[in-house]
Amino acid sequence: MSTDLTTFDNLLAAVTVTDGQPVHDPATGELVGNTKMSSTDDVDAAVAIASQAQKSWGALSHAERADYLHKAADAVNASAEALAQILAREVGKPLNGPNARFEAGACEAWLRANADFPLEDEVLVDDESGKSVLSYVPIGVVGAIGPWNWPMMISVWQLAPSLRMGNAVILKPSEHTPLSVQALVAVLNQALPEGVLQVVPGEGDIGQAVSEHPDIDKIMFTGSTKTGQAIMRSAAADMKRVTLELGGNDAGIVLEDINVADMAQDIFWGAFINTGQTCAALKRLYVPASIYDELVQALAKIAAETPMGQGVSEENVLGPLQNAAQQKIVADLVEEARKDGATIVTGGNPDDHQTGYFYPATIVSDIDQKNPLVQIEQFGPALPIIKYDDLDQAIEWANELEVGLGSSVWSSDADRAREVANRLIAGTTWINKHGAVDPRVPFGGVKKSGMGLEFGVEGLKQVALPKVTTL
Repeated sequence: MSTDLTTFDNLLAAVTVTDGQPVHDPATGELVGNTKMSSTDDVDAAVAIASQAQKSWGALSHAERADYLHKAADAVNASAEALAQILAREVGKPLNGPNARFEAGACEAWLRANADFPLEDEVLVDDESGKSVLSYVPIGVVGAIGPWNWPMMISVWQLAPSLRMGNAVILKPSEHTPLSVQALVAVLNQALPEGVLQVVPGEGDIGQAVSEHPDIDKIMFTGSTKTGQAIMRSAAADMKRVTLELGGNDAGIVLEDINVADMAQDIFWGAFINTGQTCAALKRLYVPASIYDELVQALAKIAAETPMGQGVSEENVLGPLQNAAQQKIVADLVEEARKDGATIVTGGNPDDHQTGYFYPATIVSDIDQKNPLVQIEQFGPALPIIKYDDLDQAIEWANELEVGLGSSVWSSDADRAREVANRLIAGTTWINKHGAVDPRVPFGGVKKSGMGLEFGVEGLKQVALPKVTTL
C-alpha cells in the first residue's frame, strides 16, 4: 500500500533519512530533516535508468504525455499544503503572500500549462518541388540543476516542458534546499512512469557530474553567472545543448507622471517578493527628482509595516534569508553604502540577538550609481533608489551593467512607457509591474544573464530537437 503524501509528516518522512546531511530552518535553526547525499555512482545509475525509461516515454504521443502531466498536477494539488509547509521550513519563506503556498500553486499551474500548449508540425514548403515539414522530437535525457530561492517552482519550470517533449529528467537540487525538491519528485512520481523523473541531491560535485555526464543530452541551469559559464565550458566537450537562466540585477525606471500612492505597493513587491531572493526581482530603482522624496518615503513606510518572521507563522509575508552566506552579502553591501554616505531610510539594523538569518526590509536613498549596492546583485531585502534628473541618463545607467534579465518602466502613459521599455536591454521589460512571469510567455536573459528561453511554446522547442522531413 502506497504512503499518503498529502500530509506534512508523511511527505517529510518519505524524503528524510536517518544518517544523511542535516537541513535546518533558516528562521529558527531547528532541524527540518536529514537529506540523502548522492554519489557520482548514483548519478551514473540514475542516468542509466533515465536513458532506458526515456525510450518508451518518448514514444508516447503529446496527448498521452499531457495526460500524465495533468495527473502529476492533480497530485501536486492534493499535496499542496504539505509541500508549502516543507518550503516554509527549509527555505524560510512564509506560507502566505507570494511565497510558499503561492509556489506550490505555481507548480500545479506550470504543469497544466505545459501539458496544454499546442505544438503542431509546421509545413515549410508544399508545392511542385516537394514537401518539407518541421517537427520537434525528444532530445533524450535532460539534466536540470536548480537554485535554492524557488526550489520547487523552478524545478517544475525545467521538468514540465522537458517531460512534455518526451525527455527523461535528472534533477539536481541546491544543497541548501534538497528536501523540498525531493518531496516534489515523490509527489510527481505517484503519477509518472517509473524512471522518467529522478532526483540526485548533493553538493557541487554532483552538479558537475550531471553537467559533464556523457549520456545527458541537455543541461537546464538556473543560478549564478559564474556557474553557468562553467557549465557552458563543460558542455562544449560533447556539444550538449544548454538553457541558462543566470544572475540579474534588474533595473526599474519610474517616470514623473506616476501616482505614487497608486503604484508604491506594486513597486515594493516587485523588489521584495520572496524577501528579495528572486532572480527577476527589481534590484535598483531609478526615480526622477520631482517625486523622489515622496516615493522613497512611501516605500519606506511599506517596508517598515510589512510583517517579517518565521515562515510557518500565518501573519508573516517576509522571511529570513535562506542561508548565512546570503545574509552576509546583503549586510555587507548595505553597510558599505552607509559608509559611502547613502541614507538608510528604514531597516539596515539587523538584531544580532535574533535567531535565524533575518535582515530587515531596507530602503536606501541618496546613493550613487557606482555604489556596490547598485552595481552588485544583492539578492535580498535591500533596495537602492537612485535619483535622476535626465531620463536618458537613467536609461544609460540601467543598461550599463553586464546583466540583462528583466527590467521595468513605471508610468501612467502607456505609449511613453513602451518607448522607454524599447530602449532597455533586457530579456523582458514589464510596464507597471516587475517579475510577473507567465507560463505562456517566453522568458530568458541577455548579456551575462543567460541564453535560451523558457515558458510557452518557445520553451517546449528549447527542450526538443528540430527535425526537418523532406519528400
